[in-house]
Parts: sequence; C-alpha cells; structure tokens
Amino acid sequence: MNSKNIKKYLYRLFLVVIALIVLIWLFFIPSSKEPDYVFDMSWGTAGKAAGEFHDPTGIAVFKNEVFVSDARNARIQVFDLNGHFKRQFGSKGDGPGQLGRPMNLTIANNELYVADYWNDRIEVFGLDGKPHRDIGHTGTGPGEFSSPGGVAVANNGDLYVADFYGQRIQHLDANGTFIGQWGNTGKIGITAGKFNYPTDVAIAKNGMIYVADGYNDRIQVFNANGEFVRKWGGPFASNIWGPFNGWFATVTSINFDKKDNVYVADFYNNRIQKFSPEGVFLTSLGHRGTGQGEFEKAIAVAVADDGSVFAVDFANNRIQKWRQKQE
Repeated sequence: MNSKNIKKYLYRLFLVVIALIVLIWLFFIPSSKEPDYVFDMSWGTAGKAAGEFHDPTGIAVFKNEVFVSDARNARIQVFDLNGHFKRQFGSKGDGPGQLGRPMNLTIANNELYVADYWNDRIEVFGLDGKPHRDIGHTGTGPGEFSSPGGVAVANNGDLYVADFYGQRIQHLDANGTFIGQWGNTGKIGITAGKFNYPTDVAIAKNGMIYVADGYNDRIQVFNANGEFVRKWGGPFASNIWGPFNGWFATVTSINFDKKDNVYVADFYNNRIQKFSPEGVFLTSLGHRGTGQGEFEKAIAVAVADDGSVFAVDFANNRIQKWRQKQE
C-alpha cells in the first residue's frame, strides 16, 4: 500500500471514529434536564468526638433530623437539618444495640433500620436510639447474610436486604422469616436480575424496588415479586463504567424525593446523580475534591421533605447539604 492510499485509509478511519463518538454521545450520554444544585453547607471532620466522623457510610433524613452511620466509630450520630449535633447511640461490638460497621440506613414506622456489615445482621432501633431487635445472622442460607449493605421496608413491614457478598436481594417478612430472593447466592452475574456486589435497596411509593447493583455500575428495578422491570447505567447497563451523565463508577446508595425521582451515590465519580423514576437522567451534583461542594467518594444520599439533598462525603469525613437552583 503506497503512502497516498495509507493517507486515505487513515482519513476514513478517522471519520469512522468521529462518527462513532458522535453516535455514542447522542445515544448514551444524556444532557441535564433540570436546574443545577448548589452547595449549601457541610459539617464534620475526622475524629471520634461528637460531630466528628471516621468513614461515614450511610444517611437518612426524617422530619427535622439527619441520621448518619459513623462506620468506624461504630455509632449512629443524629443532627438537625443544619448540622448541629443532637445525640448519638451505638458502640462497637456484637451485642444488643452494638454495631460492627453500620452502612446504609432506612427509617420506617418510626424505627431506624441499620445494615450492620460486619455483624451480618439488620439492627432496628427506636429513633431515640433504644435497641429494638436484630434480624438475621452470618451465613449463606435463607435469611442469613454475608455483609448486608442496605435494607428497604415495604408498607406491610416486609424487608428487602442487599446481601453484599451473597450477591442477592433477600425478601423477608417483618420478623425476619425468609420469603424469597433474586440473584444467585454467592455468584456474580451481569444479566438482568443478577448482581455484582449489591450495596443498597429502596422502595418507591408505587412499590417498585430499586437496587444499587454496586460493581455492575447500574440501577436495577423490580416489582414486589422480584420480577425484573428495567435497568440503567452506561451502555445497555451491563457493567460498563464511566464518568459521563447517566453512567456510574460503583453505585452505593439510593434515595427518593416526594416525586419518586431517584438519587444515586456515584462513589468513584465523586457525585450524586438524579434520575426520573424511569431512569431518565435529570442532573448531577458535585465533583472530586476537598473544597466546598466537592467530594472524595460520595457514598450515600438522602432527601429531606423540602427537597434539600444530604450526601455523605466518605473520605472527607463530612456531610454535605445541597439545594436546587430556582429557575
């Protein structure tokens, strides 16, 4: 092949590459459809004292209080909506009311449900911190856990648990009796209904169950019977990670606002992404850094009644509060 033909070949190859990039951008990288969020405030620093954190990992908002999993300090800390410390509970251990490594939090029926990663159980507290009961124990059998990362509570009290190393979502009744599961126990999968270290689970108002399929870099949605409905995250939602809108680099937490819009903690992309209930990308907030409005691993998210977004800034050992711009 002479130099002239080589140049023609390279030029055509260049055009093909450009065309592919344009197609990928048009079909797989959506643009924002809502106003941006702006940073409001933050609180916390590394430490063991009240209001300080050592690897915070989970968050829940109920009325005018913010509950935070202070994982390595083995406790739950409670703040008002402006970050003022109110109380704390829990201590390191595996006894009643003690915690190993608390992860994602859920509040239902005036109780706080804690996914206790190291103790392989779900711990239930009153909102005042009084221990109520434990659900589950170590194992791979029905109703047993291998590092649960998150829990959701249905209107009838049923539990749905993201069993991290178990590679499954377990469905239990309110007393912890096993009802069913989806995903193959201990086996990673990338097809619909299979998991790659699921980290969290949440239930929308219409009863649909949303799963943070952690290392598959996607969200999967199921009905109450565990039947697959939809998935999203990157091309075909099939374990392809990336920094673009609507793509993920490990998903670690899910929460909803009053309209059932879906907020997702996008851990290694250092941001929170917001979607419609159907998975349409709406907007995102945050980027990597240590300054105000920046994250060093965004690990968890919760939304207050007024629409304020609270996010756990894992490696910066702090909580951030955001609000949406008014058009």
